Amino acid sequence: MVVNRREKGSSITRVLGIIERVSREQRPISPADLSHLLDIPKPSVHRLLQQLEKEDFLRMDSRGLWIPGPRLYRISLDVFQSDGYRLEREAILNRLATRIGETCSIAIPMQLEMMYSDRAQANWPLHIHLPVGTRTPVWCTASGKLYLALLPEERRRSVVANLPLTRMARNTFTDEVRFLDELAAIAERGESEDNEEFIDGMVAVAVPIRDSDGQPFAFLNAHAPVIRTDLATLRNALPLMREAARQLSDAR
Repeated sequence: MVVNRREKGSSITRVLGIIERVSREQRPISPADLSHLLDIPKPSVHRLLQQLEKEDFLRMDSRGLWIPGPRLYRISLDVFQSDGYRLEREAILNRLATRIGETCSIAIPMQLEMMYSDRAQANWPLHIHLPVGTRTPVWCTASGKLYLALLPEERRRSVVANLPLTRMARNTFTDEVRFLDELAAIAERGESEDNEEFIDGMVAVAVPIRDSDGQPFAFLNAHAPVIRTDLATLRNALPLMREAARQLSDAR
């Protein structure tokens, strides 16, 4: 009986270790690497990966490498949106929106889209309606471009090579080479902008929200109609946004 409990605990620990490691990696990971990093025999790693794939926690890509699956995405989103965390995030977002006078949102990556998980509306009669739950393309929004830019370069190039780069507005990047140059510049700055690339007449800026290991897991953005402000003015809000992003990182 005692042996069985230990074996069960060991198996659960291994499963959680695999889920944690795959979730934290910035690129797909191989079973061999998981075996080495977690000190788990290769046959056990393969068996556990198959079970996790069956339950939609993980999935295998076309190269036989492992990435988070849809069920793991749903769990992480549920945790992020739980009331205990949301109240503090809303307070930080509302304070930021009041200080800079524009709508502020948090976006999280969902495959090839960014989803707005939190939002604080600026107190203006004219605003652009992008409510919580809205999904936007990664290639033409400030948050999406920043997400792509902060990927490891090899993975960034691979992802961009398979993006449609569909024109959404007058300034959408539709040329792959120019878009990669844009992302490289964003990676250098550590912040991003949308100059009427997603919606004609809208500008936006974004900064990353990082976890305790310094990895970006969500993105703080502010957007406004150009009839009220311009991109140069909105950039002035970046220091306040970086401060709020640090608070949001601690509040998660």
